[in-house]
Amino acid sequence: MSAGELGEFLRAHRALVTPAQLALAPGLNRRVPGLRREEVALLAGVSVDYYVRLEQGRERHPSVQVLDALSSVLLLGDDARLHLYRLADIAPRPLTDRSPERVDPDLVQLMDAWPGNPAFVLGRTYDVLACNRLGAALLAPLTHSDNLLLNVFLDPAARQFYADWSRAAVNTVAGFRLQYGALPDDPRARHLVRHLTDESPEFRRIWARQEVRGKSAEVKTFLHPDVGRLSLRMQTLDVRSSPGQQLVVYLADPGSTDADAVQLLGTLAADREQGVRDR
Repeated sequence: MSAGELGEFLRAHRALVTPAQLALAPGLNRRVPGLRREEVALLAGVSVDYYVRLEQGRERHPSVQVLDALSSVLLLGDDARLHLYRLADIAPRPLTDRSPERVDPDLVQLMDAWPGNPAFVLGRTYDVLACNRLGAALLAPLTHSDNLLLNVFLDPAARQFYADWSRAAVNTVAGFRLQYGALPDDPRARHLVRHLTDESPEFRRIWARQEVRGKSAEVKTFLHPDVGRLSLRMQTLDVRSSPGQQLVVYLADPGSTDADAVQLLGTLAADREQGVRDR
């Protein structure tokens, strides 16, 4: 990590915590959002000078005890806490093969065995590495690239595809940052951040918030040009055989209009494949 990333993370999260959340009196003439540096230092049990050095990037290797204390004061969740440890070069990082990513053929076969569930595999830097038929049909409106992060911010179709684009954008960046923390020297990850910082004001704003949160079970709503509004439950599973890869699976409630829409999406995809074969 660069010298400033630990400090940027601390500053961003300090601004998110209010004195009331920690039972502190707000005081007068408060000029900063969230906590003052002095308040964080006091509550974490470190000197103000030491904490200032952390934020300024002049101290980059706090102890585990200090990180525990800062995590508590800044009300960090598990993913953000892990990211903080990575920034301080304390948490172990996975041994990552820098060769081009591949998807385990058994995993592809498993996805293909789910005819009623859109599914795809995300790579370490959010490249869509493999899809089953429904997964490809679901993501078909996004055509800018094979990278989910690039599609969210640079494909104009994404603004219509995601019913709540702002939420999708925030969650995508938060999940990518967790992956990014595990790959501090990965040239692909660095390139994506630089490219999006240059090309997307929305990405710059969200990236600066320093939110870290892995993908979790949630309901996502899409506005698909072929089948209309579609609300699906999402599950994300880590691929143990390929660290950093994630299996994303969507499911509709049985008997719902969403289930009917998924079935229609599969029928349309099969018809298109048959039409290609018949040419």
